[in-house]
Amino acid sequence: MAVDTAAGHVLLKSQMCYKSRMSTKRTHTALTKRERQIMDVLYRLGRATAAEIMDRVPGAPGYSTVRTQLRVLETKGHVRHEEQGLRYIYLPTVPRHTARKSALRHLVDTFFDGSSAKAVAALLGGEAARVSDEELQRIAELVKNARSESR
Repeated sequence: MAVDTAAGHVLLKSQMCYKSRMSTKRTHTALTKRERQIMDVLYRLGRATAAEIMDRVPGAPGYSTVRTQLRVLETKGHVRHEEQGLRYIYLPTVPRHTARKSALRHLVDTFFDGSSAKAVAALLGGEAARVSDEELQRIAELVKNARSESR
């Protein structure tokens, strides 16, 4: 027999939710497509109501969908709200550069076996013709700085 101390219930182990035994690490870092779209709007606007977000998210989600996703993002720690009269104003809690690093790390881990070199090779591969000389120079400077910092 197991006890759910948070709710004060006594449950059989077989009755406990399998999700409570799952790792929570992924929940706090990975965002769904819709959550990323909402975060993009919040980063662009800085702060917004659910209605303002709904108007700017692609695919015309419903108001209740946006509100639900905002609650999920609050639970994950990516968003907080302030009450302004009867309205909630939502703000990102994770700085954009931190979210960018996390998303990029997830992308590299998922599609490039954790290899930054493979990710750069993909970016410069067949699409290299689209990279300007200025961008290539900036990339070269970043590589030079990374080498000097790693020594």
